[in-house]
Amino acid sequence: MAPRQDERIRLLEGVRLFQGLNAAELSEVVGAAKRLERKRNATLFRQGQEATRFFVVLDGRVRISQIAPDGHQIIARYAGSGELFGCVPLFGGDAYPGTATAVTHCTSLSWDRSTTARLMERYPRVAVNALHLLGEELAQLRGRYQELATQRVEQRVARALVRLVGQAGKRVEEGVLIDFPLSRQDLAELTGTTLHTVSRILSAWEDHELIASGRRRVVIRRPHDLVTIAEDLGPGGHTKT
Repeated sequence: MAPRQDERIRLLEGVRLFQGLNAAELSEVVGAAKRLERKRNATLFRQGQEATRFFVVLDGRVRISQIAPDGHQIIARYAGSGELFGCVPLFGGDAYPGTATAVTHCTSLSWDRSTTARLMERYPRVAVNALHLLGEELAQLRGRYQELATQRVEQRVARALVRLVGQAGKRVEEGVLIDFPLSRQDLAELTGTTLHTVSRILSAWEDHELIASGRRRVVIRRPHDLVTIAEDLGPGGHTKT
């Protein structure tokens, strides 16, 4: 077996959709996949486009965004190494509900609709895992909607940054770097607010040395204090920004 395929199999061992498959079965899954490589800012698929494939990120990071009915763009999530995106074919959907864009140079594996159906029939464990993942995704969406409906903007921004640290945090001299390009506009679209509001919040946090930010770069200098804001644990239930 080629070293490159060995590497892909090791990565798929950590992908929850394929948990329960042995090495030979994973080898078949990898053999049925198409490898895609995209440069930064390249589009993998667009909202409303026919959903023909689903994807697993091998390396890099992908942004999933949606255009809301009012015309505003919303970032639904980011997918990193080992994570799935464009999963509509797993669940029988017809069109992608969002647009997938490479945030960094990105390599992924993808499976077309007919191959997906064949693998799920051949390995029922994959179908069961898919149902579990769908349930979790729906729960996460409910949580995000609840955040938008009930939480103050500062708390939503803090929660978004805490999540991104968990996904892509890298220890640096200044603190913890979110290790992919992230602009203030991205944060606004991720938290359902405006660029002006995000800029005001981040500037206040910079004044308090909670974060350091630059062009598409955010470093969390005091992670514990950011968690305090995210969980609304400040004195009297109010954050200090």
